[in-house]
Parts: sequence; structure tokens; C-alpha cells
Amino acid sequence: MTTYSRRALVLALSAAGVATTLTAVVTPEVRAQASTAVPALNWRPCAEQAQSVEPAAVAQECAELPVPLDYRDPHGPQLTLAVSRLRSERPEARRGTLLFIPGGPGGSGVRQLGQKGDALRREMAGAYDIVSFDPRGVGGSTTASCGLDAADRDLVNLRPWPGPGGDITESVTRSRRIADACARNGGPVLRSLTTANEARDIDRFRRALGEEKLSAWGVSYGTYVGAVYAQKYPRHTDRWVLDSSGDPDPARVARGWAANMAVGADDRFPDFAAWAADPARDEEEPGLRLAERTEDVRPLFLALATKLDREPKESTTPGTPLTGNRLRQALQNALYSDASFPQLARIIRAAMDPAGKPVLPADLAQPLRDEDAAVTAAVICNDVRWPGSVPAYERAVAADRVQHPLTAGMPANAFACSFWKDAPAEKPTRITAEGPSNILMIQNLRDPSTPYSGALKMREALGDRARLVTVDHGGHSVYLGNGNACGDRTVTEFLTSGRRPARDMYCAD
Repeated sequence: MTTYSRRALVLALSAAGVATTLTAVVTPEVRAQASTAVPALNWRPCAEQAQSVEPAAVAQECAELPVPLDYRDPHGPQLTLAVSRLRSERPEARRGTLLFIPGGPGGSGVRQLGQKGDALRREMAGAYDIVSFDPRGVGGSTTASCGLDAADRDLVNLRPWPGPGGDITESVTRSRRIADACARNGGPVLRSLTTANEARDIDRFRRALGEEKLSAWGVSYGTYVGAVYAQKYPRHTDRWVLDSSGDPDPARVARGWAANMAVGADDRFPDFAAWAADPARDEEEPGLRLAERTEDVRPLFLALATKLDREPKESTTPGTPLTGNRLRQALQNALYSDASFPQLARIIRAAMDPAGKPVLPADLAQPLRDEDAAVTAAVICNDVRWPGSVPAYERAVAADRVQHPLTAGMPANAFACSFWKDAPAEKPTRITAEGPSNILMIQNLRDPSTPYSGALKMREALGDRARLVTVDHGGHSVYLGNGNACGDRTVTEFLTSGRRPARDMYCAD
């Protein structure tokens, strides 16, 4: 390895994308990063590779980026990231590169760039090459496996829904089994799936692109990744958008996000109730209207879920009945978007009909792929240690069921993380107000997954680095997602012109 003088080392670190000063403490990891070259990307049409992209994105290019399994050993074993781009169609207008950071954990940026790319290109009007990636563990990148049985990859089991009456015995047993399987089969790749490594991978991507700075649009979990990157590499952030943020509390991280889902469901359910009681539903399709009054929809749903706990109903998927927990999970999924309300109403109506047979959506009718289940579990478990006391979870679930009956205690229950075998390799990053004031947050007021109360914690942590756009709308994800012209216009203007609201602002629905 090259030997550096102190000043030469600082210059090398700066060139490698590491913010530091002459008085900074240089860790072995940072020293190794500075001395590691990043190979050029070999771009070619995505159709020539195995990545799954949307056919409409005909201009989408793909490449592979090698990244260290362990950044403390940059010359050791390497993983491969699938990366993708849409080049600016107006080179004379191009000002840089815009990174889309997918949500999840487990979201594919390559796939989502295919889905969102055309709309984003129209908004950006050639200002950026638009790029994304499949994080390690996802899609076309190097993946890991826990070797889970199909039943343990079922979403209503991977998420620890309590049994009837709130009993958590079965969910604790299953969470232990998942944690044991991941420890036995996951290996070093699974242990490398962390938010901190995703931030490091993004910076390696930046260097491979030859960019001094990146602009970014992070969604859902991608907002946390984006915030961590902005904390670790502030000098390499340009215009930074965080869309649908959670509470970045470093003591809890994903455990806090899970707990907050109960609040999010309560915030969002009134939108569905108003929709389901609207007389217009009768005109659209017989049976979509579930009640004559908005206030009757919630007790109707809770009573039906309780009944299905006792008497599951046969669905159109052989061997997969509609249980109370599967109905509750269907609700969680549907609350993400108004477009899913009709499907949920049909499930409820069929469950209420003695002769009905509910049609389950695909994500509830079949288990996750093993690789998808592995990354979903591993990132949140590798980031921070979760408590392991079963009696404490029993008490928390009992209290949460009373306070938030729509989610029946699941958000407070023992996930696989509660019994994870490997301690976190490093402490979670604390998000602070230190850094450039170049972040724009945008948030739905009634978000079922990352509720507004959690986003306010992110806003508080970022201080004057950020401005918050609050959108009076329900659902998860905002920009180019819910049709709010005020919110879309504000984000587009910031990314294309750099103009950001002078203070936090509100957009009416």
C-alpha cells in the first residue's frame, strides 16, 4: 500500500470522497478507501443483462460495480452491484447526476428507475443523468439467502403478527427460527447488509461516475440511507430530497419504524373509511360501499378481523385462507395508495359474504423470494441491537393492541432481530444539523408506513440543513406519486433550479 505524508493523505482522502480536515483522526477504513481505485463502469443497454427493467425505459443502460464485501479490507472479497442510468437527453442542459435511492430495505433501484424514469426525465428537462442501483442483497446485485421455509417467508409471518387474543408464542418461535436460519446460512454477505455499507456503496458509485457531488431523491427507507450518506459525506451532496422519512433515532432505528406503523395506520385509516362510506362507491361498483357512515367502517373492519381469527375464510388461493392477520396485512398494504382501496373493499365484502371467496393480492397469496426475505430481515437487524426479553414484548404487545387495535400489536412484537445472532458491526449514524443546508424533505400528512410524527423527528435532527414540505394527503411516498401539484412543483423547482422554500411550507390536497 502507498505510504502517505499527513498532508498528502488528507488530499488523497478528499479526492476519494472522504470529508476530513488536517486535524481529523484518520481511521484504517478511511485510509484504505483513499488508496483504492474504482474501476470505470461499462455501460450497455439493460436488455443485454439479466436485470428486470420496464420495457418503456428503452434508453436505460446497465452496468456492474464491484464493491468490497468489507470496506475495512477493500482489496479483499468483492460483491457486485447492479447499477443503471438514463442519460440526459439534452447534454447542453445537463448540470450533474441525480441518484434515485430506493426504499425497502429490499427495493430495486434498477427496476424502479425503469418505472419512474420517464416521468422523472420530463420533470428534470435534461438537467441530470438519472441513476440508481440495486443495493447489495437486492435484485441483480450479489444476494444472500437465509434458507427459510416458504411459510416463514410469508409476509404475515415474516412480520410477527400475534395470534388470536394477542398471544405471541408462535410469532416468537418463528422469529427465533428465522434468526437461527439466517445465522446458519447467511454468511458474510448477509452480515454485510447494513445502511452504513449502502452509504459507502453510494459513494463508490459516485466515484465510478466521476462526479464530485451527487443530487439525490430518496424514498421511504431510502430517506434514511440518504440522511446517513449526507452525514458521512456532506461535501459530496448537491441537492438532496428526502421523500417520506422515518424517525432516525440511532438507539432504535428500524425498531422505531416498526413501532410507528401503528400510529401510521391510525393516521391513514380515516381516509379509507371516508372512501368506503361514500355513496359514490355504489355507482362505481356494487359492494364497494361498506357502510352508510364513515364512523361505522372501523368497527366493521375490527369485528371482521376478530371473526377471521376464529374462523379463517377460504380464499381463491388454495391452501391460503383469509385469516384475521392476513386481512390486517391487506389493510396495511392498501393504505399505501388510494388506488388500492377498491381491492381491499372487495376482500372485505367477500369475507362478509357467506358464499364469498376473497381474492388475495399477489403479495399476500405467495411467499417472498428467499433472497428478498433475507435482505428485508438482515438490514434492519444488522443496523442496531434489538432487545431480546420475551416478557417485555408480551407487555408491549398487550398495550399496543389496546392503543392501536388496527395493527393488533404486530408493530410492538418480537421480530427476528430480537434474536439475531450477530451484534452490529458498528453503531448507527447519528443524524445531526452539521453540514450544508441543501436538504428538502417532503411528507404526506397521513402516511401509514412512515408517519408524520416520525418525519418531524428527522426534521428536528437535521435542523437548519433542511426544509419540510407537508402535503395534506394520505399514502406512502409523495413526489410524482399522489398528484399533488404543489408538492411536485416544489421538488422539481429545487432539483432543477436550486430554489428551495425559505421556510417549512404546507401544500393543500
